[in-house]
Amino acid sequence: MPLYPRIRNLREDKDLTQAQMGEILSCSQRVYSNYERGDIDIPTTTLSKIADFHNVSVDYLLGRTDNPLTNK
Repeated sequence: MPLYPRIRNLREDKDLTQAQMGEILSCSQRVYSNYERGDIDIPTTTLSKIADFHNVSVDYLLGRTDNPLTNK
């Protein structure tokens, strides 16, 4: 599964709005919405924050693995 649906699904699984995720990531709802749609690239630091927040690996977010467990 590509990155963008994966981050949307993780957000929806926690019943969070895009605005709430924007607050968590210190960006606007509009910027976060652009991330979910794939309209703009997600900066590496933000990608790491998303992975940490959802307790998944960056590889999982990127679709390199279907195992969501972090590599800690």
